[in-house]
Amino acid sequence: MEEIRIYVADLAAYNNGKLHGVWVDACGEMDDIWEAVNQMLKSSPEEMAEEYAIHDYEGFGSVRLSEYEGLESAREKALFIDEHGELGAAMLDHWCGDLDDAGKALEDSYAGVYESLADYAQQLTEDTSEVPAHLEYYIDYEKMGRDMELGGDVYTIETAHDEVHIFWNH
Repeated sequence: MEEIRIYVADLAAYNNGKLHGVWVDACGEMDDIWEAVNQMLKSSPEEMAEEYAIHDYEGFGSVRLSEYEGLESAREKALFIDEHGELGAAMLDHWCGDLDDAGKALEDSYAGVYESLADYAQQLTEDTSEVPAHLEYYIDYEKMGRDMELGGDVYTIETAHDEVHIFWNH
């Protein structure tokens, strides 16, 4: 997995046309992150450098960080992504960066990963009822899955081709 890091820029230098900043491991200890930012500001080409902003980041997947995202918030999101991988990043993106909602969904609503929603509908049907062999060919699992999603029973997060994560909406 790609390293999860942020580029913290010195705003005094930036506002005077100079690029000065530091790449920081976003999963590192908070004291280490602050130390790197403070050292970067101390070594600024501008006097009285004290303001910073996140100007770039890597390893956050589809999650977007604001320029003025707090360092603590960026670290919390990085740790969530580090723990849950690509699915964690997709969940944060789905829940607009809300760590509580993304974590709760993973903990309480996750039904698993399938090749398609139709595969999940078939598995669910087979697990919960016995379909007579002569009726199996009449069941359209693709439509069942679509109806479950359109009806609001489930939602899906696709992280790769043939990798659909299913979540219940209750």
